[in-house]
Amino acid sequence: MSRTYDPDGQSPRKVVILAYDGAKLMDISGPLQAFNDAAFADGRPAYQVVLVSEAGGAVSTDTGVKLETVRLDDAVIDSVDTLLVAGGDLIMPAAATASLRAKLADYLDRPRRLGSVCTGAFVLAQLGVLDHRTATTHWAACNRLEKQHPTIDIKPDAIFVTSGHIWTSAGVSAGIDMALAMIEDDLDHLTALNVARGMVLFLKRPGGQSQFSVELRQQMRDARGRFDDLHDWIRNHLEGDLSIPALADAARMSPRNFARVYVRETGESPARAVERLRIEAARRLLESAHDPIQVIARRTGFGDDERMRRAFAKAYGVSPHDYRRRFGLKS
Repeated sequence: MSRTYDPDGQSPRKVVILAYDGAKLMDISGPLQAFNDAAFADGRPAYQVVLVSEAGGAVSTDTGVKLETVRLDDAVIDSVDTLLVAGGDLIMPAAATASLRAKLADYLDRPRRLGSVCTGAFVLAQLGVLDHRTATTHWAACNRLEKQHPTIDIKPDAIFVTSGHIWTSAGVSAGIDMALAMIEDDLDHLTALNVARGMVLFLKRPGGQSQFSVELRQQMRDARGRFDDLHDWIRNHLEGDLSIPALADAARMSPRNFARVYVRETGESPARAVERLRIEAARRLLESAHDPIQVIARRTGFGDDERMRRAFAKAYGVSPHDYRRRFGLKS
């Protein structure tokens, strides 16, 4: 292989983002912005980003906005650190990218790192580079990708997945999360966080995190938003009494009626909802704070670290200690 990159890390790395007519604008612009904003300590750009397409020229995205691109043949001749394939329609037929794939196949061994955003994973899968690897794509397309390519180990709930030098991400905003993780891998944790902060992102989500946050899951269940105010109240009272009588009082309902209506509206029990919100709060603190695990357990209402450990093992398959070691702040 002839993967070329800057071994001393002092020159801008070349990132090539592959687009085509109908590609999703944010699958391109999200990673583009993240890489563009990354800089070395002295302020020099850390990346050179090039938008490419099969023929070059203007490419019309799914929004109708056109992006100027360089011809693929001209952009990946040498010194490509990272090549990303943008996603498009969730049911994009293979024929739509057949010519593009034929052209791309000649360059797959050049980048140090190869990746896809959203349904760009189908392009990589059709080229065979995801065979016998783990990968992900937009949650709505995971089943189809698995059926079409059964040798791929699909992770339908992941934000992004790394398998050797190949990275795949879920839909739209997950491409930004993957780009931030690449920046952290190339440079350091602080640089990635500074990029996230500059983009006014709420937090830098790790790859092992679910495509759906606890809050989003609850919003989807409680489609009418009847208990939105209650969920906000719970987040501000995680250390307090969150029994059904206390929750019913906060919701201004009788305990019996509250328990019945809550399950009907959200599809889960109040106790399960409380545990989910506590897990979410604990996860954020493990990622962003240096407090001891015992302190985080108390602050999020678990009471002790053993109870939090059991909840984490059930939700994420790892202990809080292991989660922090993988996703927490670097000291």
